[in-house]
Amino acid sequence: MIDASLPRLLRPVLATSLAVLVSAMLSACSVTGVAIGAGAGVGVAAYEERGLAGAAKDLKITAGVLEKWIMFDHTLSTKVGVEVYEGRALLTGAVVDPKTRADAVRLAWEVPGVRDVLNEIQVSDTGAIDFARDSWITAQIKSKITFDSAISAINYEVETVNATVYLIGIAKNQSELDRVIGHARSISYVKQVISHVRVKESS
Repeated sequence: MIDASLPRLLRPVLATSLAVLVSAMLSACSVTGVAIGAGAGVGVAAYEERGLAGAAKDLKITAGVLEKWIMFDHTLSTKVGVEVYEGRALLTGAVVDPKTRADAVRLAWEVPGVRDVLNEIQVSDTGAIDFARDSWITAQIKSKITFDSAISAINYEVETVNATVYLIGIAKNQSELDRVIGHARSISYVKQVISHVRVKESS
């Protein structure tokens, strides 16, 4: 939900603002569920597999996680990022010690609505992240899957940390997911691709 190209320092502010915006738009819906005067974001969310209500719930959880982190340590959200899909919180980033990673995971579990916490936070001596390269990788992947007519790109979130790509979302089938992973692996500098994407059950 939060663009990976944004500096991590700005993501908590954006997530909170988006949560307020979505809540306002939802309250403006009619009894038929059609948003009145809502922006394009609501229309886009309606086409997601998780639907408008699911997207709004995930955004609220995201804001909740970031708020927990900020209240605990205002620098935590600059080191660790969160993507929430269907109540599954994917944590990514790089920190210098295991305790910081454990704190981020523990606090995420405390947020109402969280069904699972996917801990992909890297621990290294420096905690350094090549933000420019990672943002470029993420942008390239998003572009490739967006222009692939066999992929519903709206159902995928992409995060890149130190050239490791993390995917979360919903695939309509295994073939679609394989195409997404293939695109990710084709990008220069990518070291590995880790998927937390759920394949939609056959009806």
